[in-house]
Amino acid sequence: MSNTPKFEPFIPASVVMREFTWRAVITGAVLGMVFGASSLFLVLKVGLTVSASIPVAVISLALFRGVSKAGGRDSTILENNITQTAGSAGESIAFGVGVTMPAIMILGFDLELTRVMLVAVLGGLLGILMMIPLRRPHIVEDHGVLKFPEGTACAAVLKAGATAEDRALASPSAQEEMRVAEAAGLGKSPGAKQIFSGFALGLAYKIFNVAFKGWKDVPEKIFGAPFKGGSISGEISPELLGVGYIIGPYIAGIMCAGGALSYLVLIPMIKFFGDSLPTALAPGTIPIGEMGPSEVRGAYVLYIGAGAVAAAGLISLVEAMPAIWRGMRASFAEFAPGRRMTTVGDVRTDRDLPMKFVGIGIVLLLAAITFAPSLHMNLLGALLIVVFGFLFVTVSSRLTGEIGSTSNPTSGMTVATLLFTCLIFLIVGWTGGAYYVTALSVGAIVCIASANGGTTSQDLKTGFLVGSTPKLQQYAILVGALCSALILGPILLWLNDAATVYVPIKDVAPAGLHVETSTLEKRESLRGPQARDDAGIYFSWQKTDALGGPAGKYLVNERGDAVWLVDPGINGAHATRPDGSVVRKFEAPKAMLISYIIKGILDHKLPWALVLLGVMITVTLQISFVPALAFAVGVYLPLSSTTPILVGGMVRWLVDRKLRQQASHATLTTEQFNAESDKSPGVLLSSGYIAGGAIAGIVIAIVQGVLTDTDKQIGDWATAHNPFFNGPNSDLLSLLPFVAITAFLYFVAREKLLAGKRE
Repeated sequence: MSNTPKFEPFIPASVVMREFTWRAVITGAVLGMVFGASSLFLVLKVGLTVSASIPVAVISLALFRGVSKAGGRDSTILENNITQTAGSAGESIAFGVGVTMPAIMILGFDLELTRVMLVAVLGGLLGILMMIPLRRPHIVEDHGVLKFPEGTACAAVLKAGATAEDRALASPSAQEEMRVAEAAGLGKSPGAKQIFSGFALGLAYKIFNVAFKGWKDVPEKIFGAPFKGGSISGEISPELLGVGYIIGPYIAGIMCAGGALSYLVLIPMIKFFGDSLPTALAPGTIPIGEMGPSEVRGAYVLYIGAGAVAAAGLISLVEAMPAIWRGMRASFAEFAPGRRMTTVGDVRTDRDLPMKFVGIGIVLLLAAITFAPSLHMNLLGALLIVVFGFLFVTVSSRLTGEIGSTSNPTSGMTVATLLFTCLIFLIVGWTGGAYYVTALSVGAIVCIASANGGTTSQDLKTGFLVGSTPKLQQYAILVGALCSALILGPILLWLNDAATVYVPIKDVAPAGLHVETSTLEKRESLRGPQARDDAGIYFSWQKTDALGGPAGKYLVNERGDAVWLVDPGINGAHATRPDGSVVRKFEAPKAMLISYIIKGILDHKLPWALVLLGVMITVTLQISFVPALAFAVGVYLPLSSTTPILVGGMVRWLVDRKLRQQASHATLTTEQFNAESDKSPGVLLSSGYIAGGAIAGIVIAIVQGVLTDTDKQIGDWATAHNPFFNGPNSDLLSLLPFVAITAFLYFVAREKLLAGKRE
């Protein structure tokens, strides 16, 4: 029985207005692709994404308002909701793709475009379809129990931007709510100027910084004796600054503390005890005395960080078990005998896609999963996707309603899926490289499905509050998810190719490597700057073991001799090309963790001592009541990535002090204040920073792979003549532009939220 009081949405069910229009769907799909691309960039850098729903809603309001002023037709609140629904799927799909797909390369396989696109499309659509039968128990019957914080905040933004016509058609309770809000100084239309300003500034900053080598992008200080091996650094980028502001000082500080442990404790400690060793200490391949901080991190600390992240993910899953159990009981109660099981309601606001459509769609997707050659799937894998997929979509929806998308332990659920899948494979004797892709495909599709299930729940909650038609929202998010999924694969490959380094075989396998070319079919040539010096066409060889040389892709000549190791741009180990030019690799921290789990279980090969050290770090934090997952991610990531996040968090802390003083003078509920904060100038400007900086990074990565000669000329000139980029004081000078955009964020964020309160 539902204990939910009768609810009346903003637009009553009896009112019919423009809702599912092609301009709304196309606008949402395009914005979803933009924010999906920026989210993919972000998850490869630091393993995090931020919700796109509110920025998409604000941009939608501004765009359609501009069309109206130009003589066109203004949008309705339900039309804007369709736009934000179609635009929200990109972020969750990008998270799943960035967390799982790079592990393919780490495991020694090629990152094929068809495989990435299939996983993105199948996982994204499967999550939406599995969520549709859960709308009624989670969104409708548990209204008032499940808060869905991001969905509620997005509804507040849409209601604040409602037109006069929308307000005239609103329900009596909604009109009364608007009168109360206006009396308190709330209810003003959210401006999009902060998002567009942030986007333009982030785009210009990143392009001038990276493409034109305007200033050093990662200032660094490496300490000498007596603190040998210690270092501090910061990637002074607008997108990481924006992430820090949005997630706030607490989580930002904990993440940076994890990085401080790695770079100011673990690496110096390893250098102290290992500097005098005459030979390499496994899993390292050169003596510790010859290693710099980055080499020590790559050889030892990454395994410690992976153990910490894995343990933290599982602990977060265990902590969520009570909520998971409640969610499972509440959700499956819907399927009990005697319960009404139709998903087509009698009124507009209760009409879902019919169960026949959902069932046929799921069957077709599972058939595609089973028979797609690039996924290497078998019947057992497909069955695991059905079981884990529905379980974790249900869990993700419930947890999103209770704690929000940001705190939803999707990574933990992915780790759990992989652990169970690999253990089942181990029991039936499916071990070794042949089953890597199968296990990873199961985990990837479940990860994307659960992430998109949570996002779909937030969207349906927003629609429930504003009075949308669920069926039309479900169509919109299916379209938006499909569009985003189709572009994320090419973007992932472009980002990887732009930072790929071709390493001479003598640098990775001095004794050389040989393979019978009769077993090889695929051919390719070098790409990027190194193609200038070698235009040869080689056989492509995927080496899946570490015998004689690292696993990965090699280019092999006609005689069968390996000539180049193709070191990928994502999770690659070599950042310097033979000509001395330096590339910035993508860390993809959670993808590395996933590869460790698969390889460690199926191959019985993992430096467990280092992994267990990471596990003990997490256990120590848990005993100390410190959020272990954020700290563990910080241990894994380079300190340069978490330092600007901390700066953004500190700006948020300074701004929040002022806002709390301001809010103390107004009679606001916690929900009202949180809704206002979610559309505050600082959050919107930070969203613009993230989108602008990330899109610039993607464009630069693509251009650098095409205009290689121009990029080299700019780099040579900047190295010789630009003191901000390369000089005795370049580390300090490069901080000045970053300080400028940080100060701009602070002053914009202090704009008043509450009308009538002036300092």
